[in-house]
Amino acid sequence: MCGIIGYAGDECAVPIIVDGLKKLEYRGYDSAGIAIFDGGGFNVVKQKGRLAALEEKLENTSLCGNMGIGHTRWATHGEPSDVNSHPHLGSGSKIAVVHNGIIENYKQLKARLERRGITFASQTDSEVVAQLAEYYYKGDLLDAVIKTANALEGSYALGIMCLEEPDVLIAVKKDNPLIVGVSQNANFIASDVPAILKHTNQVYYLEDKEIAVLTKNGVEFFNTDKEPLTKQIETITWSVDSAEKGGYPHFMLKEIMEQPKVLRDTIQTEITKLPDISQFNKIVITACGSAYNAGVVSKYVFERLCRFPSIEVDLASEFRYKDACVDEKTLVILVSQSGETADTIAAMREAKSKGAVTLSIVNVVGSTLAKEADYTVYTAAGPEIAVATTKAFSTQLAVLYKLAVKFAVDLQKISQEEAKTLSDEIATIPDKVAEILTHIDFIQKYASTCIGYKSIFFIGRNIDYAIALEGSLKLKEISYIHSEAYAGGELKHGTISLVEEDTLVVAISCCQRLYPKIFSNMEQVISRGAKVFLVSNAAEAEEHDKLSLLKLPDIHELFSPSLSAIVLQLFSYYVAANKGCDIDKPRNLAKSVTVE
Repeated sequence: MCGIIGYAGDECAVPIIVDGLKKLEYRGYDSAGIAIFDGGGFNVVKQKGRLAALEEKLENTSLCGNMGIGHTRWATHGEPSDVNSHPHLGSGSKIAVVHNGIIENYKQLKARLERRGITFASQTDSEVVAQLAEYYYKGDLLDAVIKTANALEGSYALGIMCLEEPDVLIAVKKDNPLIVGVSQNANFIASDVPAILKHTNQVYYLEDKEIAVLTKNGVEFFNTDKEPLTKQIETITWSVDSAEKGGYPHFMLKEIMEQPKVLRDTIQTEITKLPDISQFNKIVITACGSAYNAGVVSKYVFERLCRFPSIEVDLASEFRYKDACVDEKTLVILVSQSGETADTIAAMREAKSKGAVTLSIVNVVGSTLAKEADYTVYTAAGPEIAVATTKAFSTQLAVLYKLAVKFAVDLQKISQEEAKTLSDEIATIPDKVAEILTHIDFIQKYASTCIGYKSIFFIGRNIDYAIALEGSLKLKEISYIHSEAYAGGELKHGTISLVEEDTLVVAISCCQRLYPKIFSNMEQVISRGAKVFLVSNAAEAEEHDKLSLLKLPDIHELFSPSLSAIVLQLFSYYVAANKGCDIDKPRNLAKSVTVE
């Protein structure tokens, strides 16, 4: 949520910052702006709406300068508007600030500053940061930033410039991601790697309450006691091309098509450091959104293979508030693409405070979850730009499968021979996904007939129900069609009342032993006028006038969600594409939810 980029160098900052903001569009936003130091003062241009509107506004200016900050805003305090957009200036126009996060005590700070005669221009909590920093500024920007950071409660990633120190850009963070990129000719701050990847692959990851002081010639780091810090630089292995569309109309389609490769890379990566599973009597998997759905899928796998006494899956946003029953005998598995999901981080910290051991599954090296969890396993999805996750979800499933097999062996619930058979089956997933991707034309054609539906329902049994949850989420995320997922056996317990003439029901059936059960459910909805799109590898599955079938390759039912997911992703993508939706940047959504 929200995107930040800052530049200090020798070139004109405007095109560099605008290009960086484009690379951060996936984070979700409703307005954008930049502030440039042009030698005489801060020149601020900001605009409600898409970046194209900001670019159009910039075309009518001769704005240039060698230092600046930019921001894409996702509104939390104050409506989307030009005045509420970032960057914000102090009332004396000495300090310019961009902010990602939520300042929880902004009302108290604002009231205090107003009593001192300071006038506010916006409705935002973020303007408080600019006004407070300007109030504290007495000739040393670093001192003012330290005092400001110490006064703030909540979460923040900040980029701050000062009129009286025109060669300095300062960054500080707490509970929100912020990186520092360095190169020979310039230095950068950014919310995420894609914003600066075309300029450098050398980055520092800021820890909470660490401060970076940038000039065009170098970077220094300090803590909030103004003590110098030594930090280790990291090299990003992603290629520049990996964050580009590569000829595809949308990032989402590109990322769907990348799945055979990233799955192969993830599956082939050895997991070396794990806790001793025998010391636990409970596993809790917690996550948000699609990562939560991956956890629901994996619960079936862990239960079947590990026969563990207790396995729970919790939404991270609920886990943090429910006073969860976890202790030193609990392994808490946290799943997040970005590793910066606010609720998942809070769940991790809550679990650790109660003595639980934590294991994170993340895609981003250096992320908060990766650094703070007791153990970390990385997926090899590479940068994922589309808001709706595809390849990150698939690689999360692959890691969870591998963990389940490993734990089952360690618990002596399966033999080494059985483990090898299961591992060999997991290794076939990339090729079988590639096979499914040859059926794009069929899925595209079928999806084109579905754009008129007001509601689409997904049903499945057992692990097929778990992946139905993800299919339903994917569809509603990007097509804006109402969708729900139901366990097939629950239809008669109320939900079948929603089925009427020409309703579409997507049925998933890859549990061969349960095909007769889901077939009965399909007959029930068809008899009430519904049409069914069946995704299945069952031998007896057949098409008829009310039922369209896409046949999947054979695979062990525990790993079948990895195949069903591809069809459901493509189906959702092409429904949304035929509706003309903004697929990579669906309304009101952000890629990484870094505030509660």
